[in-house]
Amino acid sequence: MYKLRGHHLLCLLGYRGMGYSAEYIENMTHLHHTLRMEPNTIIHLVDEPDYLCEKYPNSGKYHCHDTHIYKRDALIMEKLALQVGQKVKWKDIEERVCQHIIPSDLAEICETCSWRSYGVCEIGIKDIHLGKGLREVK
Repeated sequence: MYKLRGHHLLCLLGYRGMGYSAEYIENMTHLHHTLRMEPNTIIHLVDEPDYLCEKYPNSGKYHCHDTHIYKRDALIMEKLALQVGQKVKWKDIEERVCQHIIPSDLAEICETCSWRSYGVCEIGIKDIHLGKGLREVK
């Protein structure tokens, strides 16, 4: 079981092996691979720094407590009809993405995210809608 906050549910869809540090990338790649290969993995939904935040580098500003991050978490949880404290299979999260989110939603939901300019999250959502699941990250 992995603890994840709202916005990381969408970050994982677009993840392509980029990140804030080598340790962060290694951690996120491990989680991404696990979810890709074992979609029945349980996700415990939280409203605080989570499994991925644990490896955020301590060089510079730790944005995991920023107000806008909490707002993004809450918006995504609401949009996916999920609640903090729930324990949900990853495959059920993917199904909720299919039901409640389209790629163009990210322009509003993730408006201030520095990773949005790469366009990979929109592609990740399209892949989920097409039933492809998470892309392989090498």
